[in-house]
Amino acid sequence: MASATEHMDRVTGTFKALSNPIRVAIVRELAAGPRAVHQLVDALGVAQPRVSEHLAILRGVRLVAAVRDGRTVTYHLVDEHVAHIVEDAVIHASEEH
Repeated sequence: MASATEHMDRVTGTFKALSNPIRVAIVRELAAGPRAVHQLVDALGVAQPRVSEHLAILRGVRLVAAVRDGRTVTYHLVDEHVAHIVEDAVIHASEEH
């Protein structure tokens, strides 16, 4: 079982991973369902190497996972919690205070 410190390190690692607009956009795309890398490239208008770099970071903190089918790699969210966190943050950011 993880210690309280290890648990908090995982929490802050999640927020660090989500501190980039491209990674937030990837999570939002994947919230709608699994996407192949080329679909993410098209949807985000970002070069494939950059998308792959950001996916590696999200994979590193276990927010996304990949499934390979031949030459196609499809990504999905590990669970829906992260999608809710991101959408709540987007709503919060759009509210006028």
